[in-house]
Amino acid sequence: MRDLGIKDKIKFKPLDIARLIISFDRLTRFKYTEDKYLRVYKDIIINNLISPKLKKSEIDNLTSEELVELVTNIINSSLPDIRTDCTVNKRIAEYEITTFKLNSDTKTLLNNSINYDALISILPEDIPNNLKWLKLLSLPDYSADLSYAKGYHYPVKKLIICEGITEEILLPEFARLLGYDFDKNGIQLISAGGKNQVVKLFYKYAEILNLPIFVLLDSDAQKNKNEIEPKLRSNDKIYILEQGEFEDILPVSLIEKALKSSIENISEAPDEHFDKSEGAVHSLEEFYRTRGAHEFKKAEFAHIVKENIAGISDVSEEFIKIINELKSL
Repeated sequence: MRDLGIKDKIKFKPLDIARLIISFDRLTRFKYTEDKYLRVYKDIIINNLISPKLKKSEIDNLTSEELVELVTNIINSSLPDIRTDCTVNKRIAEYEITTFKLNSDTKTLLNNSINYDALISILPEDIPNNLKWLKLLSLPDYSADLSYAKGYHYPVKKLIICEGITEEILLPEFARLLGYDFDKNGIQLISAGGKNQVVKLFYKYAEILNLPIFVLLDSDAQKNKNEIEPKLRSNDKIYILEQGEFEDILPVSLIEKALKSSIENISEAPDEHFDKSEGAVHSLEEFYRTRGAHEFKKAEFAHIVKENIAGISDVSEEFIKIINELKSL
């Protein structure tokens, strides 16, 4: 390592508890290891290192070993003086290496002596699931099954890439009703924001991820399905809806309950049966427009639907097919 004065001349502003929690929350989320570690490490150096004074260009040119030494020094000096055997560090490294395809520099970023035991000792109770999982990693009898049993979501085992926010809100709820809780099975779901973005995300994750990827597309995305198929790995799968968009596979009775709930203080509920023959989204847009209600918004309506799901009778046959395909992956 270059002589940066690490051992004798380093001066820094300690991280307070809030900043420590933010940093480790970011480090343990589902995100490509190299991206999140470089960002967190460099942010700590930029915001907390006083001496030696390094320009941003100098920080960008630090080797992985130099980054680790600087950041470990700053973090550990900000924590209580608690002995650690680095078991948590090893378990985190094993998870990241198992989950993502990593180069040697990124593995070096994981090969640190950050005092996770000291950090865990000061974590409050009200924290995200990834940090609750981090706490479990310090237990002598830790197992992934323990984390899943508590519904902590981590370690992630499968990735779903879908088109939009409706799927992101409702798919986990329908899966739970079918006995396949995403948090208890390590299922990570990402909504891409459109069928073309699904293709881009799949290409990205197929290159960097060791885990299976399940791609969910609307029925009009055959072209996009064709673009994905040549890059499918043996442990990936595509499911394309039999008809329409995600809203089209919602049971009519559930849509009607949601509509009644959404307009009960604005307009009378419709007497007629909800007709989605021309597409559920089109019909919903027309319904809200003609009722003098606010504009139809997919995310808002999805939350209303979620609130009105009463049980297994609100799950359509195609949802059952989707979840069975996902379970078999």
